[in-house]
Amino acid sequence: MATGSVGLLDRKLLFVTGKGGVGKTSVASAIAMLAASRGKRTLVCEVDAKGNLADFLGVGPLRFQPTEARKRLFAMSMDTEESLKEYLRLNLKIPLLAKMGPLARTFDFVANAAPGVNELLTVGKFTWEVRERTYDLVVVDASATGHVVGQLAAPVAINDLVKVGIVRSQTDWMIDILTDPASTGIVVVTVPEEMPVTETLELIERVQGETQIDVASVVVNRVLPELFGRSEEEIFERLRAPAGVAALGDALGAGVEPVLDGAELAVRLRRSRVAHLERLRSGLPEGLPVMYLPFLFHRSHGVRATSRIAEALGEELGF
Repeated sequence: MATGSVGLLDRKLLFVTGKGGVGKTSVASAIAMLAASRGKRTLVCEVDAKGNLADFLGVGPLRFQPTEARKRLFAMSMDTEESLKEYLRLNLKIPLLAKMGPLARTFDFVANAAPGVNELLTVGKFTWEVRERTYDLVVVDASATGHVVGQLAAPVAINDLVKVGIVRSQTDWMIDILTDPASTGIVVVTVPEEMPVTETLELIERVQGETQIDVASVVVNRVLPELFGRSEEEIFERLRAPAGVAALGDALGAGVEPVLDGAELAVRLRRSRVAHLERLRSGLPEGLPVMYLPFLFHRSHGVRATSRIAEALGEELGF
């Protein structure tokens, strides 16, 4: 596996995943925004219909048909029934139906009886866009760590079950795209905390053990900056002594202690996260790129925050 050997934006298909709450959607939207700003016609897709990708791009509710969020940037929400309709129209030449009727009920039965069918339709949609070269890059806001491996392994599982026919031929080219590191990669988002780091290391081990898909990068989100060096920390410690607080109070007035408390908290939080970062780096495969994104103190998601994350990603990628 050529882990990390291809530039992130040089690929055609990126699956962005991570433990819930680490900023997976913000990173997926930022990667897509960065790619579009670099001249790539880009599609960003959310797998979870209840997701909030639209909030990060500043557009209305997303549907299966892509919405143009800005120049060269399109966004959509996955819908497996719509994906099936599109599959039937494009591959079996069955006219698009307003309502699936009996076919939908048949599909529901097959999907429930044969695990992997829904996942196949989801992954198939994204690989189809790559195959048809409709976009330069497809970015998928994929399922969280607990489900993404099964989703990505679905084409291989179906391929093993079906030995002949159109389904077999369809999964053959999907697998070719998914397992080509020049085309496809997984981006794992984490934060410098114990459980997210543990899940990240476990996920990468599973991906490498259960699939042939390349891990493109790990993105560490919400990294606190190192505001103070050791010498400055020593100064703060002296200032926090009763005599120091009294002197500062006489010179500056009330409100000195909360400022000193804030400085101490910043140092303590930074130090507590360093150990998790070290454990992450030591546990990752050699040569796997790691990118670091700053902690943004925003109350809500939106285009402004996404743009700042995209800028930070661009700096990490050397743009």
